Amino acid sequence: MPEFEYVVKDKQAKSITGVREAATADDLIAWLREHDYLIVRINERKAKVQIFSKSSVGGKRARKIKMDELVVLSRQLATMVEAGVPLVQALSILTEQVENLNLQRVVQAIHDDVESGSSLSDAMSKHKKVFSALFVSMVRAGEQSGNLEEILDRLASYTEKTSALQKKIKSALIYPIVVATLAFLITFAMLTWVIPQFADIFKQLDAPLPLPTQLLISFSEVLRRNIVAVVIGTAGVFFSFFQIIRTKKGRLVLDTLKLKMPIFGPLILKVAVSKFSRTLSTLVKSGVPILNAFDIVGETAGNRQIELIVAEVRNSIKEGESISAPLGKKKVFPPMVVRMVAVGEETGELDKMLTKIADFYDVQVDNAVEGLTSLIEPLVIAFLGIVIGGIVIAMFLPILTLTQALG
Repeated sequence: MPEFEYVVKDKQAKSITGVREAATADDLIAWLREHDYLIVRINERKAKVQIFSKSSVGGKRARKIKMDELVVLSRQLATMVEAGVPLVQALSILTEQVENLNLQRVVQAIHDDVESGSSLSDAMSKHKKVFSALFVSMVRAGEQSGNLEEILDRLASYTEKTSALQKKIKSALIYPIVVATLAFLITFAMLTWVIPQFADIFKQLDAPLPLPTQLLISFSEVLRRNIVAVVIGTAGVFFSFFQIIRTKKGRLVLDTLKLKMPIFGPLILKVAVSKFSRTLSTLVKSGVPILNAFDIVGETAGNRQIELIVAEVRNSIKEGESISAPLGKKKVFPPMVVRMVAVGEETGELDKMLTKIADFYDVQVDNAVEGLTSLIEPLVIAFLGIVIGGIVIAMFLPILTLTQALG
């Protein structure tokens, strides 16, 4: 009967190494699972799990790792762990299936660390650009509770919904940005090239020009003479702006203004509330300690003002206070959210209440994006009509005046 070397973790996340005879590896896996062990590695003596060779990366491209790829990775790993596949073997399989070469290298490094005796969470924590603090903390909680497959599946669901939310926001913003950029380029081209052509014609006619035409030609001449200074000045303004918002104070001012914007502010707030609720719900449900959960929520908030509020809530919890009280004091979170959090604390079902809040605000974001898209389109058309139409009218006013004078 063959002998198998195995490495497992018990419920206290302690590593246990041993050797046992079994008819097949599946028999050993069944025995280990009966004793509530988390399987890290199983090797038949004088045999090792094969790792992918250099040829297996053929045809794969190195590119930025996307959230959707992490969703697939989490789901596949959860499925294999639930099926009883040893963790090292599961990671080995994933290295062969991952299409992104950068992600493949990360998974390979994690495989090597786990095979050397590290926990999955410790191995992931070495790749902070790929796996966030939330990801690592939830995996660690899964290892400690023995529910790693459930936590990985929950992580996949969370990442999937977060990715969908980000895509909705991008789709709402990309249309006005593209149209506004085109409008700016068209206006700039008319001011620097088209209007000077008309100005030369008007000079040859030697006729008095209407005031709008004179102002437009004068502005065009000033822009042409100082075009280098205008370009440098514009670049300097943008550079200074990005340098300022990199500071904590500058970012706080910008994020505060974002929440107070007349059209986009409510949408940004709904996104922030949804992200806060879903992240905290996922962490609490996964067994992450509440103080650690609020540290992670603050890091992933995406808004400096929300981040400061989360830090204050964490301090109040540390001092024995509730979550809802400091949330209500700042007047940023809607009253409904504060009341639902308070009910969740009183009933002991905070995670369920937070999930309901997140689901509610996801629907609100969908409706807001649709309304914003339908509102922006006529506004952009009106803007183009006023600006470009105004320029065209100003240029044709002298021609109309001359035509009436000749008639």
